[in-house]
Amino acid sequence: MRKLITFSLCFIGAAALLCSCGNSSRKAQEQQAAEQAAADSVAAAQLEKQVMEKIATLPAEPVFDIITSMGVIKVKLYSDTPRHRENFAKLALEKYYDGTLFHRVINGFMIQGGDPLSKDPANKAKFGTGGPDYTVPAEFVPEHTHKKGALAAARRGDAANPLKESSGSQFYIVQDAAACAALDGDYTVFGETVEGFDVIDAIAAVQTDARDCPLQDVKIITVKLDEEL
Repeated sequence: MRKLITFSLCFIGAAALLCSCGNSSRKAQEQQAAEQAAADSVAAAQLEKQVMEKIATLPAEPVFDIITSMGVIKVKLYSDTPRHRENFAKLALEKYYDGTLFHRVINGFMIQGGDPLSKDPANKAKFGTGGPDYTVPAEFVPEHTHKKGALAAARRGDAANPLKESSGSQFYIVQDAAACAALDGDYTVFGETVEGFDVIDAIAAVQTDARDCPLQDVKIITVKLDEEL
């Protein structure tokens, strides 16, 4: 009996030791996660500060290169749509668009991209619904029409969006001016293509499925400030 009691006490002690080790390991993991979250927060704050400082030094109408898997589209941002100008520049400098797709392509109309959900093929059914947790107030300027190469902001329909506020990140580029003319005054045009019209046409010509999504990915590799112009 004494041996049995001794064994039982040893077993209980071992179990307590294992439990203690498990708690210590969990606490170490939690501490590591907390430290990583704090480091990520500091890094994000530093990046945002750097981006905002860069935006403050941009020319009135900066040019950005949308570098795609099918070529480069250079777009100039308008100075008289300042909220859209700053928002697009900020997202581009933060690399928000890197790895996203032109997820909606209609030949003879336009090409649309900027949805972060398009980075993951598993989200295909949701393409076109993603973006940051904010919208951008409309900035309609009569002189900025849907000409070929116009850069405009996508948005939700009028019923859910009576103020016609723009998506926080999604945009489209006009391929056919006549087909897009009806959009004037309803969607904010905040820039224009200065180079790469052939790339727009090439993207518009790709094969698509029933939801206008290209069968082969048309990827936005990155969007960067064109500092050569």
